[in-house]
Amino acid sequence: MASKPNLDKLDLQIIQHMMESAETSYAELGKKFFVSGGTIHVRIKKLQEMGIAKGTRLAVDTRELGYDVIAFLGIYLEKSSLYDSVARELMKIPEIVRLNYTTGNYSMFAEIVTKDIRQLRNVLHDQLQKIKGIERTETFISLEESFSRNITVIED
Repeated sequence: MASKPNLDKLDLQIIQHMMESAETSYAELGKKFFVSGGTIHVRIKKLQEMGIAKGTRLAVDTRELGYDVIAFLGIYLEKSSLYDSVARELMKIPEIVRLNYTTGNYSMFAEIVTKDIRQLRNVLHDQLQKIKGIERTETFISLEESFSRNITVIED
């Protein structure tokens, strides 16, 4: 089991703030937390080297871009030992945006984002069916995403 990273209150404050608003400059963060912008830069670099901070992403409303279908896919594997090889194959399908190895009914659980049902059918029928090791799947179509949020790492 990996040891817990040694993070202080400033590290946690930086993480929390950047999860909420990643476009904030280091100088602005420094003012907010009463340290220099250089200190913020060094701390963020340290968080990246530790693998805690993994770049920055733009939050996009996929539906506004024409991606109208979000589906979740429960995947049953023939054998759990096939997880790594199946995961590598699933990573090649760009419509699969998230994949988890799970306990419970499914071996894997994936999130798929497509423009329409026809594209979803293509992923399910034409692409997934070719992957060796997948026994069967169960698909759930999302009717609405009520919310999506990050965890809270520090209380103010």
